[in-house]
Amino acid sequence: MDTRESKTPEEQKEHIISERVPEDFESSQPHLQPEAKKRPGGLYKLLPLVVIVLGVIVVSIIVLGIINRGN
Repeated sequence: MDTRESKTPEEQKEHIISERVPEDFESSQPHLQPEAKKRPGGLYKLLPLVVIVLGVIVVSIIVLGIINRGN
């Protein structure tokens, strides 16, 4: 990784061109990438549960607000 502060115009042009070249999928080797094999971990499994719970809370607040307004 280049950590210099500034680049010459030629280096900037070369960097931009190298960044624009798409990945060559025919020569890629996903079997050599361990992060591609790992199952994603984290709290993404809880997202549907959180959405459902928040939905129930919002609906209950709305329903209780309508009921209390009628009294």
